[in-house]
Amino acid sequence: PSAVGITGRYLTNLANSDELAELERKNREVVLSLYEALSCRDVETVTKILARDLEWWFHGPPSHQFMMRLLTDQSIQSSFSFSPKSIASFGSIVIAEGCDSERGIYWVHAWTVTDGIITQVREYFNTSLTVTPSSTAEIASVHYCPSVWESSLSNLVGKSVPGLVLAI
Repeated sequence: PSAVGITGRYLTNLANSDELAELERKNREVVLSLYEALSCRDVETVTKILARDLEWWFHGPPSHQFMMRLLTDQSIQSSFSFSPKSIASFGSIVIAEGCDSERGIYWVHAWTVTDGIITQVREYFNTSLTVTPSSTAEIASVHYCPSVWESSLSNLVGKSVPGLVLAI
């Protein structure tokens, strides 16, 4: 099963909102620890946080694959820095967004955290993202597709960007 399917079942099975809040807090901490380790070039911590078989999905121009270059140690000359301006979590999914307004670059990362390890990343560059629930029961109860999170920084790059919907 996909990480998204597991997420939906896991959220449904949590006993109470306190457990969900604690899970989301821990998952945000894992993701923030990754950004901090990347900033400090702490390879040992990065290795501990990321799954060996990290699943990667990228949407954007190939020239903007800064995270891949950083994780594969190809970015020694790159000065691109990932500093999230906002972060939100929904069960095992953690959404981080940031921008480099000088370069006109806006980014969103959707991380999947399983048992304290990042197992998947979906990376979006110069793309606005709307996150919606994937549960058909939730969507069927309304006449539109509700969003649980929307990009807020895409207007800082000073240009129009395409939009995508991510169902979790």
